[in-house]
Amino acid sequence: MANPPLSFKSVPLYGGAITADLPSDFQDVSTIRQVPDTQEVHLSSTGDTSIVFDLLERVDKPTDEEAVKFHFEDILEDEMEGVRVWGGVEEVRVPDLPGVKAFTMFATSPPGEKQRGRAHEADFVGILLLVVRLEGKGTDLVVAVNVPHVEGEGGYVRGSVDLEGAKMGRLLEEGEGVRERVRESLRVVDWGLFGE
Repeated sequence: MANPPLSFKSVPLYGGAITADLPSDFQDVSTIRQVPDTQEVHLSSTGDTSIVFDLLERVDKPTDEEAVKFHFEDILEDEMEGVRVWGGVEEVRVPDLPGVKAFTMFATSPPGEKQRGRAHEADFVGILLLVVRLEGKGTDLVVAVNVPHVEGEGGYVRGSVDLEGAKMGRLLEEGEGVRERVRESLRVVDWGLFGE
């Protein structure tokens, strides 16, 4: 039986200064634990998928691709062993931010140090990245959709994902759909968020 398509709702971020569509079942993590002021973290209430928005100082690298990879490595906190990037960095458009450069990237990572040896250890984590380069504001908005693959959770079965054969599986396809919906719906409502 096919899973019903995800439903989405518009969510105010950073006190409403930014809005984006997120899956209706995602919950704001700041209601249960402290989250840094630069971040917005939302977690699926029916699975392990999370989405993290992070306002970071703009990275000055020779190319945008290098800046995106810098942010990616920063997310993984240098735990790069076993990490694989699939397809490289791709330039995309954010419809409500004309003229602003944005990029996507997809990678997989083995479970981090904190996860190893746990009863529900993930086989791997899919990381679907969107980096929006707000050049005039000295800011990079980094959005990471994190999709852990734990045997038996969310319908994931070992062997059901074959990225070499371009078979992403349901969880990664949904994660990609979430990232795309964020990209399509992302709006800056109050530019004062970035200072003057």
